[in-house]
Amino acid sequence: MRLPERVVVGDDLLGTVGDEIREVREAKRALVITGPNVGRMFGEVVGRSLRDAGLDHGILIVDSPTKDEARRAAERAREFDVIIGLGGGKPIDVAKYAAHLAGIWFASVPTSAAHDGIASPMASLKDSDAPYSEMMSPPRIVIADIRAISSSPPNLSRSGFGDLLAKVTATKDWRLAKVEVGEYYGEYAAHLALLSAQVVMSNRKLIGRMDEDGIRVLVEALISAGVAAGIAGSSRPCSGSEHLISHALDIISQGKGLHGEKVGISTTIAARLHGMNWRRILRALDDVGAPTSFGQLGIAREEVCRAIVMAPSIRPNRYTILHKVRPDHAQACSLVDELGVA
Repeated sequence: MRLPERVVVGDDLLGTVGDEIREVREAKRALVITGPNVGRMFGEVVGRSLRDAGLDHGILIVDSPTKDEARRAAERAREFDVIIGLGGGKPIDVAKYAAHLAGIWFASVPTSAAHDGIASPMASLKDSDAPYSEMMSPPRIVIADIRAISSSPPNLSRSGFGDLLAKVTATKDWRLAKVEVGEYYGEYAAHLALLSAQVVMSNRKLIGRMDEDGIRVLVEALISAGVAAGIAGSSRPCSGSEHLISHALDIISQGKGLHGEKVGISTTIAARLHGMNWRRILRALDDVGAPTSFGQLGIAREEVCRAIVMAPSIRPNRYTILHKVRPDHAQACSLVDELGVA
């Protein structure tokens, strides 16, 4: 069980990052890993907070979440005591992996709410041998500035909403694996992940307004889901058949759609196969203004059909409803047409 030591959620927190780092663990030098846009927007305020707290710091700009970037960051990080991942999923995942390679701890400072990697021990890098997340260590501290996150493009927050809906089917898949193949099932971790989905479902109208009150609910739920993965020691409570479809689409339709957008729509497919109320998932996506069909992401019907068939092979040992049903191409296309998600 690997969990963050401290989670801070509030407004105008970027100017307190240095003090928060000092509060958690003694450090003298911090390496800030961020993207070019976030670096321009928030790099100075974070850098000033580190200087004010007596921390020397460096900044590393990453353009792509690859293992090569992470290795480069890890080499640079050997001169530092802590890595700060500042930005969205890309710099946070690179920071997570670089900290793992360098053997130092890291802090997660999200500036968007696009997926549940904010507080989780999972990292997803593009040139990984596996097209899915890998286990690392979770951030020692999470500092979520709601005002900064609320200023990010709304489609990023809608993506985070879709990633949370996935917990409805991911936990169902996990329980199925316990029944069918005797896999370990963590009752508490599963319930915590499911609660994250239920909370945003109940507050979807509020979240759909994309104001600070709604974004706070979304961010807290994303953090909670990440903690569930830490408790489980794997991504099982957060990632099931819906993620496998999304990962297959990453291979087939590279670069089309955000992770959470694809996962949210794929959750309707997984829900239908489980005999759940898939229309409720689709309505929830629509209520927050998220895409409700793959066509809206520029993904063709044939690509979706292929992805559903390919999905079980992405992780053969992670048993899901797709491994049980094993839809062929014709069945996959029929399913897509029935749900109207092409």
